[in-house]
Amino acid sequence: MAPPIDHPCLLLHLLPDTFFVRKFEPSKIGETFQDLLSKDDGGFLSITRTSEELSVVGRYKDGMEGYEEFATWRAFKIAGPMEFDLVGVLTGFLEPLKRANIGIFAVSTWNTDYILVAKEKADAAVAALEGDGWKFASK
Repeated sequence: MAPPIDHPCLLLHLLPDTFFVRKFEPSKIGETFQDLLSKDDGGFLSITRTSEELSVVGRYKDGMEGYEEFATWRAFKIAGPMEFDLVGVLTGFLEPLKRANIGIFAVSTWNTDYILVAKEKADAAVAALEGDGWKFASK
């Protein structure tokens, strides 16, 4: 399924950095915020807490003790910003990855979506997306 419309907000970026995805107990939020924010330079960082878990996703930097083994991801960013009535974007993005048997971890923000794939699958993901009609602003 190609992008729902041909629009600059749907251009893709394969971000150059390595990303981590890590799970904590929900009670660790204070400690986790302090640790990550003290090392953060304004890069991507998402912290989501539920009653069952605390999920932390971010750009990995050398020296981030306790995160290196979780830094096994690359991230695609849909350019955005997207209007909330623009439907089918994430479905359209995920369909070619599903056909290529590539698992994902998605994070949505107000402006756009970030879709993470295993580092070793990044090239295959690019090929699957391009083959489906998605356009890259950069890789």
